Amino acid sequence: HADGLVALAPDPDTLGWCAEAFGDRLYALLARHRRSDEVEREAALRVAAQRFRAPVVAAVEVLYHDPRRRFLADVLTCIRHKTTLDAAGRRLKPNAEHYLPSVEEMARRFSDLPDAVARTLEVSARCRFALEQLRYRYPAEHLPDGESEQSWLRRLTYQGARERYGGEIPSDVAAQLERELSLVEELDYGGYFLTMWDIVRFCRENDILCQGRGSAANSAVCYCLGITAIDPVRMDLLFERFLSRERAEPPDIDLDIEHERREEAIQYVYARWGRRRAAMVANVIRYRTKSAIRDVGKALGLPQTALDHASKLSSGWGEPLSEEALRRAGLDTESRRVRQLAALVPEIANFPRHLSIHPGGFLLGAEPIDELSPVEPATMENRTVVQWDKQDVEDLGLFKVDLLGLGMLTQIHRCFDLLRAHEGLDLTIATVPAEDPPTYRMISAADTVGVFQIESRAQMSMLPRLQPRTFYDLVIEVAIVRPGPIQGDMVHPYLRRRRGEEAVTYPHPSLRRILEKTLGVPIFQEQVMKLAVEAAGYTPGEADQLRRDIAAWRSRGRIDEHEQKLVHQMVSRGIPRDFAERVFSQIRGFGEYGFPESHAASFALLSYVTAWLKCHHHAAFTCALLNAWPMGFYQPSTLVEDAKRHGVEVRPIDVHDSGWDCSLERAPRGDLAIRMGLRYVKGLGERERARLEAVPGPYADLADFARRTKLGKKPLLALAQAGAFGAFGLDRRRAIWAVRGVLSTERDGLDLAPPVAPDALPRFARLSAAQEVSWDYAHSLHSARGHPMARLRAALRERGVPDARSLNRVEAGGRRKVTYVGMVICRQRPQTATGVTFMTLEDETGLVNLVVWRQVYEHHETVAKTAALIEVDGYLQEEQGVVHLIAERLREPRFDVGERGAAPRSRDFH
Repeated sequence: HADGLVALAPDPDTLGWCAEAFGDRLYALLARHRRSDEVEREAALRVAAQRFRAPVVAAVEVLYHDPRRRFLADVLTCIRHKTTLDAAGRRLKPNAEHYLPSVEEMARRFSDLPDAVARTLEVSARCRFALEQLRYRYPAEHLPDGESEQSWLRRLTYQGARERYGGEIPSDVAAQLERELSLVEELDYGGYFLTMWDIVRFCRENDILCQGRGSAANSAVCYCLGITAIDPVRMDLLFERFLSRERAEPPDIDLDIEHERREEAIQYVYARWGRRRAAMVANVIRYRTKSAIRDVGKALGLPQTALDHASKLSSGWGEPLSEEALRRAGLDTESRRVRQLAALVPEIANFPRHLSIHPGGFLLGAEPIDELSPVEPATMENRTVVQWDKQDVEDLGLFKVDLLGLGMLTQIHRCFDLLRAHEGLDLTIATVPAEDPPTYRMISAADTVGVFQIESRAQMSMLPRLQPRTFYDLVIEVAIVRPGPIQGDMVHPYLRRRRGEEAVTYPHPSLRRILEKTLGVPIFQEQVMKLAVEAAGYTPGEADQLRRDIAAWRSRGRIDEHEQKLVHQMVSRGIPRDFAERVFSQIRGFGEYGFPESHAASFALLSYVTAWLKCHHHAAFTCALLNAWPMGFYQPSTLVEDAKRHGVEVRPIDVHDSGWDCSLERAPRGDLAIRMGLRYVKGLGERERARLEAVPGPYADLADFARRTKLGKKPLLALAQAGAFGAFGLDRRRAIWAVRGVLSTERDGLDLAPPVAPDALPRFARLSAAQEVSWDYAHSLHSARGHPMARLRAALRERGVPDARSLNRVEAGGRRKVTYVGMVICRQRPQTATGVTFMTLEDETGLVNLVVWRQVYEHHETVAKTAALIEVDGYLQEEQGVVHLIAERLREPRFDVGERGAAPRSRDFH
């Protein structure tokens, strides 16, 4: 491996064994850091350099650019070695001389060896490698005899087109296919399309749901190959958003695969292309406030419990670590180490922390990947990973295949299976009835807990305003709640025009075709790119480069010339300056967060399918959702409560009737009930699953169950605590006692029947209904028996505190003072919200949207960040069918009603 490399040897031993391999490409690396122990080592190195005829080159081991960063470097060293500053010892450098010196400083430091300093330029001149020199070829596809990649791609494309369009290919579709295939051939990308077709074929043949999304949905070729599900010709989508001659870089197709079976597709790729020619792309995990507090604090030797508390009190939303948060965590803000913590946490914000694996990015090569980049075994079995991340791979122009896990595809597949088994319905995504009015009524009422892409607080607040009535309305809904349209001030004008409160106008007649379907307001990336083409004279490829330059704006600054050109050209063509500037503001927002129309349409299709399933088959929908969890915005408890509010019976976990997954049972009145699965018992894992499924019930009694399943003490106690032995006539406390009896008999080795019959066990005080619910939440993340808030309702009613159902009935345009108490199930602070925090609160009757302004949040920071149950004083605000509770004061409620019990953890997002 020495060919073409220059070696710099820092010690005599290395010089010795490198001399023969590197010849005249070997140098003795002489580093000086003003340390006394370097004198002897330097003398030995210089003697060895003379012996092996290796020129001496001057150096400094650079660990930081400025001496003031030495302390930070020491802390990072401690983090790397999992030690503290006090215990690090010789792992730390003894002085601050490891900074980047200037040319003049280097000359002074090596004044006795000026040739060694000058020789650094010689070494630099010999190191002429650039990443552009990497030779990379995409692997050739296995083709039928007599076919080239392009001819095989063409054959498959037209075969798929005839299937998509019922035999007769429309002329506009054929023209688009020819245009795309011509560019694919010109850029030699045919193999990439065939790869994606092959992976999709594998998934379909193995009954794995998959769907392409992103800019690939702009391609008619992708649609005809079955990679994507949206017809780009009928939707007038812009192909150049996906692929353009000017960009001349590999296309990027994201393939969503049901997440529980994605590993099958990943292993297929390894088997198909070989371990040395396929490797997953890395993902650089960077420090954020919470992880920085823990790692830096540990290196400083601060107490772990205090660091955990401080981490929980930090927002994690990019805000600095406040002294108040440190004090509340029990740390002395006057102590030197705590002051150092407060100073260093923002210093390492966004520093790389460790390498992980990209969610699904694959690098494929005709030659072994390890000739391009180091490849290492991943933590997950049977995976390998390169040390480059997604951006590196894109910058090098390498082909990346993205196989992404999508939980909602798992949920849809499981729901279809349940409907086939219990209702005799045989559905696919393509055969779900389209444009169903009851589904749209449910969506417009924001009854969308669990529905893909439109279940977040922000989406649920938009739905009653937008009132989707068609699939394209849903496409707009998915895309409009994004920073791009928000930053471009496009949301409110669109809504006013949709409600007829503002006339639909166009800034220039030539833009009508581009903007007509969104009422004159640009919402999608493709529209903004088309505006640049039509109104500013950009070519389609230049318009896409504009989008890409915006995405790189924050770090590389290539935006001013675009802004001047676009705004100037639009104004010169008679378009109002304020509109031109708003369009450019939207482009800025799109650079990081905007949705292309094709991407929104791909997601909207899954949104509609899941909404239809919820509307017409709520029990199967929720059952499948619980079996696909974790995914989405909500904890299982919220999904269970939503089903119960819709009249679905939810039955508790029971070892007699529960399988590992949740299942459907026929209720006496003929509808379907959900039986919760053993998967929700905390403490049970795949090992316990295998044992339970190997010996299914029925079981005679607890002893029979324990003997046949051979479960250990912890899983048996977990089942007892979760109330899963009710079929044996055992409440939780007696079940715990009986489990201990069974286990003690097994230990004794005596063939005696343990006392497990209910009548033979001690009598314990029965749990109250509230305690039963509390134990459910503590041991299975939900309760089929009730809601934690129900036990507080009488006390709340006495105080005049309303429930969620009555609170959300405020009159249109109403505004009144109110006090409300609810469980926090979600916190969110979007970057576009200028410091406003949104929370979703829940009680036994429904959900409440809480808005906490920055000053209120800061005044009640600890409660706002950490409380599971919150009491709010504020006022209700209703606007266009959306009710918000605006907080003025927050506190943790106090009730004299016995134990509070467990509550679900909130899910917190940015």
